[in-house]
Amino acid sequence: MDNRLGIIFVLLALAPNNWAQSDKTSIGHTADPVTVIGPRNLPLYNGAEALLSGDNQEGIRLTKEGLKIALGRREEEAALSNLCAGYIKLGKYLEALKYCDTLLALNDENWRGLNNRAVAYIMTNQYEEAEIDLVKGEQLKPDARTLKIARAMYMDAVHPVRPEVEIDDRQNQQNNR
Repeated sequence: MDNRLGIIFVLLALAPNNWAQSDKTSIGHTADPVTVIGPRNLPLYNGAEALLSGDNQEGIRLTKEGLKIALGRREEEAALSNLCAGYIKLGKYLEALKYCDTLLALNDENWRGLNNRAVAYIMTNQYEEAEIDLVKGEQLKPDARTLKIARAMYMDAVHPVRPEVEIDDRQNQQNNR
């Protein structure tokens, strides 16, 4: 697998520093609001950390757990994006595409999902589809570094630079005479 793939994926560790307030009461607790600082969805957070550290299998497992308990659309989108990226890192592009497609069905303007799906398309030689996602992603987030890297991968695949080097060995031929 291309070494650049390690830096192309956009992983969302959305849960790391969420603030939540609760005024729910239960037996033994007061009705006073409580502020919680830290990961709201610990499996999602730990999954993102595992993916970032290269433990892709564990990252995917934890992210799937986090998806099951996702609180709101933002966490669900983060989990789906991370699952897409994790499966790309494993080289399981068709599985990755399923999660990217699910994410983009929820939010067709998620530039991270477009970026990750474009990479999966590039890796499966679906260049027309990759171009469509790249264009849309670049319109949504023109300065995104990962989109620029994905664009470079696309250009390398579709329009590779072929070195035309001519070796002039006349000098060596004259010295050998």
